[in-house]
Amino acid sequence: MPPEKISPTTAASAAGTWSLGDLTVNRIGYGTMRLTENADGTPLDRDRALTVLRRALELGVNHIDTAAFYFSPLRSANELINRALAPYPDDLVITTKVGPGRDTWGAWHWATPEQLRGQVEENLRQLGRDHLDVVNLRVPRKETSGSIAAHFGALAELREAGLIRHLGISNARPDHLAEALAIAPVVCVQNAYAVGAPREEHEFLDACGARGIAYVPFFAIAGAGRETGAASTDNERVLSVAHAHGVTAAQVRLAWTLNRGPHVLAIPGTGNPDHLADNVAAGALRLTADELSLLEAPADDEA
Repeated sequence: MPPEKISPTTAASAAGTWSLGDLTVNRIGYGTMRLTENADGTPLDRDRALTVLRRALELGVNHIDTAAFYFSPLRSANELINRALAPYPDDLVITTKVGPGRDTWGAWHWATPEQLRGQVEENLRQLGRDHLDVVNLRVPRKETSGSIAAHFGALAELREAGLIRHLGISNARPDHLAEALAIAPVVCVQNAYAVGAPREEHEFLDACGARGIAYVPFFAIAGAGRETGAASTDNERVLSVAHAHGVTAAQVRLAWTLNRGPHVLAIPGTGNPDHLADNVAAGALRLTADELSLLEAPADDEA
């Protein structure tokens, strides 16, 4: 029997739900990094960006990932969200990140614990909110970063003050999670993860699930391409599974990621309404045990 085909109008609910604290979201969400400019640095048309955001909600997406540092000379992701979606639906969860900052020329810096309140307030202003649903502390370099206690503690104080509802960490290690949990509850870990991820990241994902903490991959489609986007070629295993189901390689990558556990969420980003619909539809793609086994591979085997 041939694999069941998926519809391009599939709703985000097909992937199931998970809870970020007391907030329930569909496991397929939307990441806004591509709202301000394309992978090649060219600006995304404003009307197209607004259309993508509104279409995401029409498809049932109720989890949007953003950041104040997602901006280009012409566009700000947060302000596009505000323009397209406010007044916000009651079930919409907007997750943002703090830690990195950029000046008006685009130069990067990392906030001190004392500067995090300003970053939180900037997200509030841009989004037009009186509180933020989820704030992730972005760790600069997870391989070399030391203690995150001072930074996470500063965010925990803002949570107590009512500016933040829930906290998470991003680009983090297991010891960062342990350190954060000793300070305040953590509802999600947001890390780079895709087909071909290293064994230690698989183990971290599983450990989050054992604690009931959402694991939220970024670059699930792009993989090693990261900020530059998905590679023009894909490995043969991904392509063979895609061909069997009559879907794209990107959809296979998303389906594999979601299969890693019910606590795994997806936040694929795109500035293309058709790609958005494809990404959401991937939540309905069911891979066989043999296909899942085929796709398992160490990072150095990744095309």
